[in-house]
Amino acid sequence: MTGAASGIGLAVAKLFASSGASVALVDLYAQKASEAAQSIAPAQDACVCSVACDVSNAESVEKAFAEILQALGGAPEILVNCAGIAHVGSLATTTPEALDQLYAVNVRGTYLMMRAALGPMLAQGRGVIVNMASIAATAGIPDRFAYSMTKGAVRSMTLSVARDYISQGIRCNCISPARVHTPFVDGFLTKNYPGHEAEKMKELAAAQPIGRMGTPEEVAQLALYLCSEQASFITGNDYVIDGGFMNVR
Repeated sequence: MTGAASGIGLAVAKLFASSGASVALVDLYAQKASEAAQSIAPAQDACVCSVACDVSNAESVEKAFAEILQALGGAPEILVNCAGIAHVGSLATTTPEALDQLYAVNVRGTYLMMRAALGPMLAQGRGVIVNMASIAATAGIPDRFAYSMTKGAVRSMTLSVARDYISQGIRCNCISPARVHTPFVDGFLTKNYPGHEAEKMKELAAAQPIGRMGTPEEVAQLALYLCSEQASFITGNDYVIDGGFMNVR
């Protein structure tokens, strides 16, 4: 699981471990990843480890996969890409530097992780990949120019991988959440709206037709299903989890 030290990635790691999977928490921040791994109680015969990795760097990804193979005692059968960064800005206000940074993590990082996992999955004739996209990939969201671009790319890569490797035992799907209450949201409000966090939190919740933000645990449940044998007939799909944002407004 990438981006596994907090938010959706951590929720996915906890749920998978409690369901009996051996899990490697991959994250840029080594200390946070280690602490997160130590907080997870794996099911019997499962193991949990942490691996530091800059997903935008090919050498770092290669090194991380070598560590994962050693720690888990074999090739991973599942990859869940949750690592990503957000950005607020329109075309006019998005700098080339910001665009490059978003691309490096959200697009290149997803590509590098999938590419590293592909070889072992092909060798064993099976594998499941779940990428974290966003409703921003298909909906016009104000001031999300660069972020929307990257999540559209994640969605497109997902469909391409699903098509190219369907006959070789590999399934690939993506999840597109609407607004999810993660530590990033809390940090964003504290930084940009000091003293008005509660008021802004209500506004963010009200933007979802269902009246609240999603939780990381709800997204994790969908990821677990898509990676399970119960979903063995599912590939090449973008699963929206949005509290009605796309169709019930």
